[in-house]
Amino acid sequence: MPNKRVLSGMRPTGRLHLGHYFGALKNWVSIQEQYDCFYMVADWHALTSDYADTKELKNNSIDMVIDWLTVGINPEKSVIFKQSEVPEHSELFLILSMITPLGWLFRCPTYKEQLKEIQSKDLNNYGFLGYPVLQAADILLYKAQSVPVGEDQLAHLELTREIARRFNNFYGNVLLEPQALLTKSARVPGLDKRKMSKSYGNSILIAETEDEIVKKVKTMFTDPLRIKATDVGHPEGCVVFAFHEIFNKESENRKQQCMQGCIGCVACKKELIDMISEFTRPMMQKRKDIMSDKAAVEKVLEIGCQKAREAAHQTMVEIKKAIKL
Repeated sequence: MPNKRVLSGMRPTGRLHLGHYFGALKNWVSIQEQYDCFYMVADWHALTSDYADTKELKNNSIDMVIDWLTVGINPEKSVIFKQSEVPEHSELFLILSMITPLGWLFRCPTYKEQLKEIQSKDLNNYGFLGYPVLQAADILLYKAQSVPVGEDQLAHLELTREIARRFNNFYGNVLLEPQALLTKSARVPGLDKRKMSKSYGNSILIAETEDEIVKKVKTMFTDPLRIKATDVGHPEGCVVFAFHEIFNKESENRKQQCMQGCIGCVACKKELIDMISEFTRPMMQKRKDIMSDKAAVEKVLEIGCQKAREAAHQTMVEIKKAIKL
């Protein structure tokens, strides 16, 4: 029996950071052994918010694939492809947009959150409102049985399921309702306590230089109530301690030391710098090796796109037959 198919993707809007690794990529790497994985460079999704400046889109796509390969995504086990190289995505997006009620889109939590948080871009466009429909097309096109998500993303996947259900009610059971592949992931805060995000400029890259790690960790928010190193600390609200929980095997001891005023914030940051540097150092070296042969990276995408087109074409044949187009 073939492995169940999984579809996931990321928008190529810049270099990937530790939030991407612990939130998704670490899991992507692990499930390659048990699932038939399709990993998508979601460059059309990038246009929903970055439509006004596309000069770095192609380079960002290559950079992101390099980051994927750096952390262990294996093109021998997974299909790595660009969304825009598979025109069936836009075709199914158009068809699904005909049957998706506007109310479903306006209630999407991410839509409301990003309209509020991202003030530097005009997101009042049809593409941004309709991105969940494109997301549904991405998943349904490959008949993915599972989509790796955290609990906070279940609402988004449910919208895809609702769209598939509505399509099948109109045209017959053609589209497969995907199930959530619930994943455990560490929530990595940004340097400023908000969620780590490229949009917020508060991130540490996956293959960050040690000089940059030093610079960024030094800027992390700490306990504002601590004036002296011997003052009692409050680790539950400290970004530095949140990182210790991820990188420090003795984080519980560190918590007690902080609460008892046995270690100051400067020393705590210094230890964190060493731990993050040790973690990213091999990734930095691997990324350099991969970047030395960008033609090989482009070949990975070329092969992956061909495999994706073959799968997508078969689904569209079935969809058009059902709709009687």
